Formats: sequence, C-alpha cells, structure tokens
Amino acid sequence: MNKNVTQVLLIEDNPGDADLTRLRLIEANADVEVKCVDRLSDGLACLAEKPTVILLDLNLPDSRGAATFRSILDKAPGVPVVILSGQDDEVLATKAVHQGAQDYLVKGSFDAKDLDRAMRYAVGRQALWRALEMAQKQQLEFKNQFLSHVSHELRTPLTCIHQYITLLLDGLAGPVTPEQSDHLKTVLKSVNQLHAMIRDLLEATRADSGKLRIEPRCISMRDLIQQAVTMLRPTAEAKKIGLEIAVDQRLPLVHADPDRTLEVLINLLDNAIKFTPEAGSVVVKACLAEADPDSVYTSVTDTGCGIDAEAKNLIFERLYQDPNASDNSRSGLGLGLFISREIVRLHGGRIWASSEPGNGSTFTFTLPVYSLAKLLAPVVTYENRMRPSFVLVRVDLTPLSNPPLGNWKETWQQCLEILRRCVYLDKDVVLPPMGTSGVSETFFVVAATDLQRSGIMTKRIREQMERIADVNVKCTLTISTTAIEPATEQAGASLEQEVQDLANRVTQAIMAGMERKQSVARTSDKS
Repeated sequence: MNKNVTQVLLIEDNPGDADLTRLRLIEANADVEVKCVDRLSDGLACLAEKPTVILLDLNLPDSRGAATFRSILDKAPGVPVVILSGQDDEVLATKAVHQGAQDYLVKGSFDAKDLDRAMRYAVGRQALWRALEMAQKQQLEFKNQFLSHVSHELRTPLTCIHQYITLLLDGLAGPVTPEQSDHLKTVLKSVNQLHAMIRDLLEATRADSGKLRIEPRCISMRDLIQQAVTMLRPTAEAKKIGLEIAVDQRLPLVHADPDRTLEVLINLLDNAIKFTPEAGSVVVKACLAEADPDSVYTSVTDTGCGIDAEAKNLIFERLYQDPNASDNSRSGLGLGLFISREIVRLHGGRIWASSEPGNGSTFTFTLPVYSLAKLLAPVVTYENRMRPSFVLVRVDLTPLSNPPLGNWKETWQQCLEILRRCVYLDKDVVLPPMGTSGVSETFFVVAATDLQRSGIMTKRIREQMERIADVNVKCTLTISTTAIEPATEQAGASLEQEVQDLANRVTQAIMAGMERKQSVARTSDKS
C-alpha cells in the first residue's frame, strides 16, 4: 500500500450520493483511493485496512443515528471521521462532532474544495488531539511517579518519629509528666494523620495509573460490615453517636475483594461519624433490590449536616473537600471517596450519594452477588445438555509455621495462578477463594470428569505447584477429590434448573468440607 496515497473509506448506502462524493474526491485530489461500502458492518470490517479518513453517513440499513458513529469510534478511535449529513440531520451531525467526529458536510452542498479541506482539517485535528492526549498521559505519569516517590520517601522519617514518640509514651526513655504525655499524644495523632494521608496519596496514584488491583473472593457482606462497625465503634462512642447495623438475613454472598471492600466501608463510616453532630446516629444497611437481583446494595446513612446539590456532584472527585465544612472535620486530603469510587468501579459496581442540606446523607454502593450457577453454566453444559459427571477438586495450602515463612500471600497467589493454568477452560472452573485471606488457603475446582480420570488432573496440579521455589518448605499441599452425585431426574426441568441444582450440590459439598476443616482446627486448638 502506498503511504502517500490518501485511503478514504466511504460508508454510504445511497448510490447517487456515493457516486457524487467519489467524483468530488477525485476532483479534489489525484492521490486518493476510495473504498465504498453501503452497510456499517462492512465498514467495520474494512477498518482493519487502516484508512486515512472515514466519510460516514449516519443513517444506514443496519444502523441509524449517533449509534453509527459510536460504533466506528469504538472500533477505530484513532481514525478521523467526517460525517456526511442530510439537510434534516444537521443537529445529529453536530452532536456527533461533539462526541468526537472531526467535521461534517451537508450532502449536495459541498464541492471538491470543501471536501478536500474538511478531510485535511480532520486528519490534522486528529493528529493534534492524539499528540495532546499523549502529552497529558506523560504529564499524568510524571505526576504520579513524583507523588509515589515523595510518599515513599516521607514514610521513612514518619515511621521513625512514630517509633520514638511511642517509646517516650511507654516510659522506656524515662518518666514523662501528664502534661508532656498529652503533648506527645497530640503529636502522635498528627503523625498517624500524616500516615493516612500518604497512604491515600499512594492509593490515588495507583488508581490514576490503572495500577489499583482487586482480588475478588466469595465473602459475606454481613461479616465485613460487622468488622468495620467494630473498628469504628470507639470513635462513634467518643462523640456519643449511635452506630447500628441493619442487614437482610437473606443476603447472599458477594464476589468482592474483602480488604478493598472493608476500605470502602471504613471510608464511608468514618465520614458519616465525622460529619454527624453529638447524639446523632449512623446506620449501615445491606439488602437486595428487586430491580437489580444480581447486586447487593450497602448504604451508610447519617443524621449529619447533609450535602448541597453542587457539592454532591463533586464529592467523588480527586482532592475535593466541602468548602462549607468546619476545619476540625478536614482530617484528610479529600481522597477517601475518590478511592472508594475506584474500588467499587473495579468490582463492576456503582456508588452514589443522596442528601439534602440539614437532613443527613446516605452513601450507597453495589457489589456483584456471587452466583455459582452463572459461573458454572458455560462449562458444565455441552450442546445444550448437562455433561454426564462432575468432580469437586479441593486444594489445601497449610503453612508449616505460624506466622508463615516468607511472603505467604505471594506463595498462595502463585499456587492459585498455577491451579488456573492446570485446568481445561472449556470443562473446568476454578472457583473464587472462599472467605477472607487467612493463615491457610483452600481452593476448589469443579471439573467435568469422573473420579477415575480426575487423578490425571490432581497429579498435574501437584507436579506444577511443587515446582514453586521452597513451596514444600513453607507449607503442606493436600489435594482431594469428591464426586458430585448426579441429581435425580425431574421431568420437565429446564437446563437452567439443572445447572442451578448442580450449583446447590457443589455448594453443599464445599460447606461440608469447610465445616470439617474448622472442626479439626478447633480440636487441634483445644489439644
């Protein structure tokens, strides 16, 4: 392909308009190659040839209106687009320009010079936009690197200050008077506040650069809420604020990162307590919504000062702090809600606030329900029928010492990654880890095989995991298999019902196994 030739992709379904546009292109520029298609689907297929510019009619046989341009933009965001608009579609064409098209021309009212100028300007604008975008990305990367470096450098002296203050407060450097103790406690409080600010800066930097990570597990929202409330109850009691929990007893498990979710809960609860006056109340609720059965809704409601309409649109932005807030409530950098929003977004959820000045606030976020049936459905069925047999493979990693040797989290994460590589993606499912991360880890695989053939899989898993450096020195590896008994055939049962029945039986097998493990742990603790 000659790089000096302008490659034009013309997507136009009217033969007369297409011929006229092609004629104008030839009149305007001899070094032009035109490819014309009359459907959006054909135009999308031609994008692989990397045209120089696209001339696009918005109303086509297989797509109409702004959706036509958005389809092109999603598939080829770097290719300049000039809209070819009918006389009565100028409003729509203008909207497309606001969404990212470079220009538009009204059919039948442009000549060769107009078309040539529009294409040249479109290519120029696109190049300028890409250069600007690149510069912004470099600037953001530099800023994030700077903040990350400064934050890390600040941690060392702050840790030293913290250690020496606690040493003085504990009387290890000699007796201190009550007045000196009060002063030291004030300094320690400020040091802890600085530590929190630095942590938030690092988290916000990771969020901006796309390095914020989550490790979803199958967890109980009820347990996390109880943990967060227990942690913040002393703070609430110090202000004489009531702290209550209202959780629906039918609440299902969620698929979420327990540490990150706890971080969101603590941010919301801390803010609620901070902005609620003495004798007020804060309530944490968790429930299902009929309109959205695939999500668990968690909300934190306070009886505080509320948020005005302008602030409500800004509170989740980076570094935002309410200008009307009292100085003693500004203990951070305004990053908590920004980080919370990014964490919830990574889970595929939403977070929002509802409030009126003087009437308190409610912050609500959603997390996905853990649905074993949906997870199993793509692999336990074949040709619209259930596979004949299933086995539950269980992998236990138990550290040889407490605390474990080395970086235990890194060890079990390596084992989990190897486990995912040892299964057949079309017939086996590695289930999300259960509960919060603890001293030992247990992973489960639902395999579409029988007990006799499952030995090949377990042998492969053991051989691969034992190749990890020092894994046998750090922990014991136990692999066991359990056959999932076939369900009793029910006349008229749908495939969806059969998958749900399998999910129920897998859940029962997992819960029975986990209960036996906890029972053994309790027995060993007593001995």
